[in-house]
Amino acid sequence: MKIQTLNSLLTLILAVNILLFLSLGQVLSTNTDGDFRQCLIFNSDNSTSISQVIYSPNNSSYTSILQFTINNLRFTSPSIPKPLFVVTPVDESQIQTTIYCSKKHGLEIRTRSGGHDFEGLSYVSQVPFVILDLINLRSITVDMKTATAWVQAGATLGELYYAIAQNSQTLGFPGGICYALGLGGYISGGGYGAMVRKYGLAADNVIDAQFINVHGKILDRKSMGEDLFWAIRGGGGSSFGIILSWKIKLVPVPKVVTVFAIDRTLEQNLTKIIQKWQYVAPKTDKNLDIRVLMFSVVNPNTGNRTIRATFDTVFLGGIDRLLPLMQEEFPELGLKREDCTEMSWIESVVNGAGFTNGEPVEILLNRTALPKNSIKAKSDFAAHPISEDGFEGIWGFYNDKIEAGMALLVLTPYGGKMDEIPESAIPFPHRLGSLYMIEYVVAWDGDATSPHISWIRNLYNYMAAYVSSSPRRAYLNYDDLDLGAGKTYAEASSTWGPNYFGNNFNKLVKVKTMVDPGNFFKREQSIPTRF
Repeated sequence: MKIQTLNSLLTLILAVNILLFLSLGQVLSTNTDGDFRQCLIFNSDNSTSISQVIYSPNNSSYTSILQFTINNLRFTSPSIPKPLFVVTPVDESQIQTTIYCSKKHGLEIRTRSGGHDFEGLSYVSQVPFVILDLINLRSITVDMKTATAWVQAGATLGELYYAIAQNSQTLGFPGGICYALGLGGYISGGGYGAMVRKYGLAADNVIDAQFINVHGKILDRKSMGEDLFWAIRGGGGSSFGIILSWKIKLVPVPKVVTVFAIDRTLEQNLTKIIQKWQYVAPKTDKNLDIRVLMFSVVNPNTGNRTIRATFDTVFLGGIDRLLPLMQEEFPELGLKREDCTEMSWIESVVNGAGFTNGEPVEILLNRTALPKNSIKAKSDFAAHPISEDGFEGIWGFYNDKIEAGMALLVLTPYGGKMDEIPESAIPFPHRLGSLYMIEYVVAWDGDATSPHISWIRNLYNYMAAYVSSSPRRAYLNYDDLDLGAGKTYAEASSTWGPNYFGNNFNKLVKVKTMVDPGNFFKREQSIPTRF
């Protein structure tokens, strides 16, 4: 009896101590939160304005601000860690203050410019953190005399394209079709699009930048030095500091471009067509971009599942130049004049974004037009053509019980200008020797434990025999935690570092150690310091 009483007393004491500990933790957390807010206000030149751009869970608009640009619903569930604050600065000084107060109060910063993040690393952390959301920094200034533009980090590709088109019908920018991407992160990871074979990556066309370092100092290309300027163009700007804006070089585009999108299925000899595509697309005229999007669909004639590939094409020129080129180099596709449409470059951007019903160019300004799903993505680079047997193996995955109609495989040809730029020119290393990039995407409705994730991992494992190796290459902007995670040099150099950056990884580490020796700007796959 006495033993039972003693055990009960010990249990009660333990429970009380746990409650006291939890209560103390809540008080400490509350005090830290309050101290951080007061730090921002106290150190701001205009305390009224900064108080209007700080959102905590106590704000009624906190959730809507947090989720506004999260397109990957895997990271919106209640179990996902949330930031203590979301700060949406309207000027540089508020970013400087956020850096200072985050350092002072031991909070990590996650920088978000668009939210198009496959692993949620720009808005999720396992430690107390603050989101620095650059959505209000979105000004664009086009200089027609120099064919350049200054673009703030929170502006989207669509806003940039629209601004260029308002000033010129013969200038463009070699960016991607996903028009809602924020330019801060997009360019700092490399950035490719339909003109990659003609003009290279978006990051290849950056000529200056404004950047805030760990000390809160605003730097341009001259004051930051060439090593740091090199690192932020393809090495991930958020590893080194905060990208404020880019000065980009605009590129010539013809008044008339030609687009077509031709579908072919397995019943229409797709395997042989796609096999031939591998030899043509990376070697053809630089003005021609033929990417392939592959889905699983139900054949309406048979009721059976089949593979459909869309050959989605932009040619920087007219139909009369395109047709003879295709008939000579790729007759297997069977392109006809009636398949083609001539239009302006900006119209081709709208078309490439999936708006094919005559939508006005203003649709590019709509930041909320993208669908929201749970998504898992991965990437590869093909160094050699895949055999017909290899593709037959891919088709087998699409016969799985999974809703394969939600799975997408995208092949983007390289070659052209990409073969002419050295691997070390910027941190993005996937140049000469890469025939095309492979993007794997699977989307679903539901939580992050979906069998779709296992499906895409199994397909990725199958592809190991057909893609680059030692290391297996991957694209930074398609971040993939399956490659590994870790904030130390040893962890990164043995896992994801060489995948993303190849031989450029150690130089990135050297730059990081120089500009952020305390490793303040860090996340699961950020460039580490040497020590």
